Amino acid sequence: MKSYVLIPITIVSIVASYFIWQNSPEYIHQGGPLLVLGLTFFFLTLTFAIERFIVLWRAGGRGSVPGFVKTLKHAVHAGELDSAITACKQQGGSLANVIGAGLESFKRRSAEGHQKKELMDETRRALQEANALESPNLEQNLNALSTIASVATMLGLLGTTIGMIRSFHAMSRAGAPDATQLALGISEALVNTALGLTTAILATVLYNYFTTKVDTFNNRVEETSYEVLQLLETR
Repeated sequence: MKSYVLIPITIVSIVASYFIWQNSPEYIHQGGPLLVLGLTFFFLTLTFAIERFIVLWRAGGRGSVPGFVKTLKHAVHAGELDSAITACKQQGGSLANVIGAGLESFKRRSAEGHQKKELMDETRRALQEANALESPNLEQNLNALSTIASVATMLGLLGTTIGMIRSFHAMSRAGAPDATQLALGISEALVNTALGLTTAILATVLYNYFTTKVDTFNNRVEETSYEVLQLLETR
């Protein structure tokens, strides 16, 4: 997600969070203005999650990835480079983009009459460069999710601390404690803690899920690239 898109999304999240806080039930409203920041982090987590789901879905391309890999290896093994390149273009996923770049480099340099060793080295380099272009797109915003998970936990703790300060202040007054201020402090502590932990848990689970998906993609690219290179080398 580009910064010029993230900035207006963040502003909208802050405005929506403030509106929700102002119109929330009294026991939630008593969580205080810190809830606006907590809700903003919650909405940003959902935004990053939706964006990552869309990106990873597109990265999978069209159809079954294992079926595509099987078709690709069969075409390369048969020496049908044009068919293999066409299959990559039709599949359209990140894996297909990487392998397709390598096959096009191999085909072009073969036509130029390069020696076999140089030909394979250039093909390997083309695969690595294509992978280097695809990976950042898959890993984008994962650090943001990790940061939100950490900050949301501390934000919840901060809300708890502020609420407890309010509660102890109400209890420290001479005579009978101010029951209203005491209840307000406890509500502020508990509501902020609940929101902070909910956001942190959600962000952590999503971060681990997306990281696993990206690692799986990288492993599949490395495995398929190696197999394609082996098939090309034996031609």
